[in-house]
Amino acid sequence: MRSFFCLFSCLMFLSVTSSDATNWPVGPGQAYIKPSQVANLVANGDTVTIAAGEYLEDVAFWKADGLLLRGEGGFAHLNANGKAAGQKAIWVIQGDDITVEQIEFSHCTVPDKNGAGIRQEGVDLTVRKCWFHHNENGILAGNNTTSTILVEHSEFGFNGYGDGFSHNIYVNHVARFIFRYNYSHDSQIGHLVKSRAHENHILYNRLDSQAGSGVSYEIDLPNGGLSFVIGNQVVQPVDGQNSGMMSYGLEGLSNPGPHECYAINNTMVNAKSVGRFFNLNASTALFKGWNNLLVGGGNFANGPVQVMDTVRNLRVPDPADAGFVDLAGMDLHIAEESPAVDQGLDPEYAGTVNLWPTDEYVHPVDRVDRPEHGLLDAGAFEGPLINLMPPQSPPPHIQLWRMHGSVGARGIEQDDLLEIWSLSGVLLGRGQIAALRLPDIPVMISVYRGGRLLRSQVLL
Repeated sequence: MRSFFCLFSCLMFLSVTSSDATNWPVGPGQAYIKPSQVANLVANGDTVTIAAGEYLEDVAFWKADGLLLRGEGGFAHLNANGKAAGQKAIWVIQGDDITVEQIEFSHCTVPDKNGAGIRQEGVDLTVRKCWFHHNENGILAGNNTTSTILVEHSEFGFNGYGDGFSHNIYVNHVARFIFRYNYSHDSQIGHLVKSRAHENHILYNRLDSQAGSGVSYEIDLPNGGLSFVIGNQVVQPVDGQNSGMMSYGLEGLSNPGPHECYAINNTMVNAKSVGRFFNLNASTALFKGWNNLLVGGGNFANGPVQVMDTVRNLRVPDPADAGFVDLAGMDLHIAEESPAVDQGLDPEYAGTVNLWPTDEYVHPVDRVDRPEHGLLDAGAFEGPLINLMPPQSPPPHIQLWRMHGSVGARGIEQDDLLEIWSLSGVLLGRGQIAALRLPDIPVMISVYRGGRLLRSQVLL
């Protein structure tokens, strides 16, 4: 009986693996020279390998599940030249669990003005190392509240019909949207990233455009939900179509809650003299904005929400004072003299999600581990190591309290530096304890010794 079971298991294994291992090579000199020729032949779990080169006016529906569709030897360029499958997209993906790698999608147009590189209609999609340009939408994903969409290491540029309703990437109501290590730029009167997903993770991307592109919002999350915007480089040109850079919930908080937005360690540069870094629905349950480097004109936000938790957001009105390595060349790493150095605090957790910035964007469309150079810096990039003091344990005996308009303290030394911050992230005072006076509002006090943060405490 045991021998029969082993034989049966082996036969089943061989049957499953052989049926799951079909690879379909596509390109010049192959049996199939265009991707569309195998679209109705592939079975669940197959791989389609498309040789690098241009495939003109070749569009397709993909209906099988578990497919891997990838370019080989460089980008497989699907130049639609105004064509579209089903008047929707270059590729209409209706199967589940599809992965698309190293494909270039361009020049898709349709009569209703929303022709896409990819139209996602199935459940779960991964897009990796792809390039979407000069379509009416880069990716357009429909409603499917069980679906997760992951887009990484990809570039989006020059997409949009020009009517404000089409974008570099437009994700409708899905369960989760993860957008990381991407470069999105120069959308045509549209947004660089627009998502109605119930949960959003916008992580370590470069989002910027040149003057004249007509870009609107850099990030638009119009229906709220749980959203994490961490470690992004975001730049608004002087002639951007919208005065805001990031929008949350402005079309109504219709997603399932919690309606919480976490904006942590982003570098945001507004070339305009007016505008807002964050446009927020006033009914947002929580906006936590920590350690953002906010450069240029405009206001921090349009107004308070139910809980406004903003700490160590560094405002630098003049970009020349931000200490960027090369602002003109869009290298927003910070130099040793930048005021952002050592200005961050540990953003801790949102439930079980660690908000500490672990990565940095590397241009183009790559990543690197964020270094740890002493104290956390404000913004998307860690500056050079300038604090060479060996790590020490904070003195456990420091205590702070209010005392007749001054700071009462125990464990403070004469040369310790104290900073007083409003809870909205504005620096109100800096100096030795004897010279500081407390305003009649809740504040956060930070104590430094030899350039090292010893303690931060909120005084109500």
